[in-house]
Amino acid sequence: MAEGDNRSTNQLAAETASLEEQLQGWGEVILVTDKILRWEKPWFPPAIIGVVSFVFLMIYYLDPSVLSGVSCFVMLLCLADYLVPALAPRIFGSSKWTTEQQQRFHEICSNLVKSRRRIIGWWKRLFAFKEEKPKMYFTTMLCSLAVIAWIGQQVHNLFLTYLIVSFFLLFPGLNKHGIISKYAGMAKREVNKLLKQKEKKNE
Repeated sequence: MAEGDNRSTNQLAAETASLEEQLQGWGEVILVTDKILRWEKPWFPPAIIGVVSFVFLMIYYLDPSVLSGVSCFVMLLCLADYLVPALAPRIFGSSKWTTEQQQRFHEICSNLVKSRRRIIGWWKRLFAFKEEKPKMYFTTMLCSLAVIAWIGQQVHNLFLTYLIVSFFLLFPGLNKHGIISKYAGMAKREVNKLLKQKEKKNE
């Protein structure tokens, strides 16, 4: 058991080190983005919403085709991949890189590796569920996809995408400031109350 834990820890450290090396040119940008997403200043949340709203308003106004939209998005990614590593040290100053920043960069890379592992774990569990209980798997998948399709039919595609993107960008800040845990706890208490009331009625 201990050997398995040590192997897993060593593998995590190796994957984190590899990711740090790959993202080294993006270090300064990642740290600034991390500060924005975690709301280190009170005006960051409205700034996030403002930028996202502006981007989606431009998409709505230009109304590009799917092929044009994907091409422009990939083109921007390619430009960023080429320009950011070259310009970031000049803008932010790599000489100002401190031990604290390096530690935070290490934590971010470690969290990204853990998130990737978690997603792969969920994917494997989904296929294991399919193998163990195929009928329940297909019933669950069909019902879930039907609900998602119904929601997509009721809400405009662009607006739904806007809501999803906004939520994902606000999620780190909501989580850091305890807003999600607060409302999740409230919802859990309400559910427990309803269950207790139902049990009392049954008695």
